[in-house]
Amino acid sequence: MRRSLRHRTIIRAIGSSRLGVDALADLTGASAVTIRRDLADLEGQGLLKRVHGGAVGVGKRGARMPYAIRASEDLEQKEALGELTASLIEDQQSLVLDNGTTNDAVARSLQDRPLTVLCMSLYSAVILGQSPNTQVITPGGLVSPDSLIATGTASVAAARDMRADVAILGACAASPTHGLTTTTWEDGQIKRAIMACAARRILVATARKLTRTSSFRFAGLEDLDDLVTTDDAPQALIDQFTEAGVVVHLAEGPAQGDTFSS
Repeated sequence: MRRSLRHRTIIRAIGSSRLGVDALADLTGASAVTIRRDLADLEGQGLLKRVHGGAVGVGKRGARMPYAIRASEDLEQKEALGELTASLIEDQQSLVLDNGTTNDAVARSLQDRPLTVLCMSLYSAVILGQSPNTQVITPGGLVSPDSLIATGTASVAAARDMRADVAILGACAASPTHGLTTTTWEDGQIKRAIMACAARRILVATARKLTRTSSFRFAGLEDLDDLVTTDDAPQALIDQFTEAGVVVHLAEGPAQGDTFSS
């Protein structure tokens, strides 16, 4: 099991409870020595607390996993979502590309296209900025470690100065019942500004996010024009987006029989 996948498995298994080293070794197939090293790494990131013989979860609602762990999750689905989203974009359009690992996959599918793109993440800016065909803009100000996004003030200001054809949004959760939500108040303000500056608003999210809710609401379904998600999304949820006037586009989801944790 890859290190990033093992870390994600440990975090999700522990949750807010307590598990021992032996149980985690059985779960991941790694040695006890490796698990102890993993627990030390994860404690250093503030994602759990080591105790005698194991670890206890410290995660709270709204906690955000490190970028490397999030980037390793649902890789094939994210690439499929990126390709489908890119197919909805016309050459010469101006875009605002939200932060997040799914939107970084969108950036990979937009490489070398003649576009003007305000990137809210330096990850996507580096991907797109390597081509002379793409004009890339980034917010100024301080950059947050790990996520490599500018502070909320700089990002909001950059979005307010933009008049974009399309906003490509991410969300930590997109429940039809609770709306589009994210883990921090600051990120919610950034997403509100992104939505306000664009003529068309596209949300890109794996199916698992349609069943979640997070702490800070930034929009309702009716504020979207399009949803790009995977074809394993429950039909009842898709129907709720459609009833709200959202055009739904389905990319290929996990192979039949595959499972993922929530």
